[in-house]
Amino acid sequence: MILLLQRVRAARVEVDGEVVGAIGQGLLVFAGFEPEDDEAECTRQLERLLNYRVFADDTGRMNLSLRDIGGGLLLVPQFTLAADTRKGRRPSFTSAAPPERGEALFEALLEQAGERHEPVASGRFGADMQVFLQNDGPVTFILRSKGG
Repeated sequence: MILLLQRVRAARVEVDGEVVGAIGQGLLVFAGFEPEDDEAECTRQLERLLNYRVFADDTGRMNLSLRDIGGGLLLVPQFTLAADTRKGRRPSFTSAAPPERGEALFEALLEQAGERHEPVASGRFGADMQVFLQNDGPVTFILRSKGG
């Protein structure tokens, strides 16, 4: 599993001109899934994500988590995160989970997030999405299940 986190002041996702998910201050998280990922890994990475300290405390240090600030979480499925880009000029997606598996894992991650945090919003799996954000910092991190 690959999670790309961006600390935002606000973010939203539109599909066909309709807002399908939006948050104020919080984290915009793009989620990509690999073949070996499972629901248990979703649980582990979600806990890591919710507690990852990327927000400033009173001294300006990144010591506060999404849970600490009560910020929003906007989850967006992005299978291209799992692309193999090590050679050539075109990405290969053989390292990504098959679409039906990726969708099931994204839905599991979204359901778990809704049970553990509020507010939670999301993009739409398989849709042509437009993502709008006001990056805060910018602060961007990649969390990976394997090797990261």
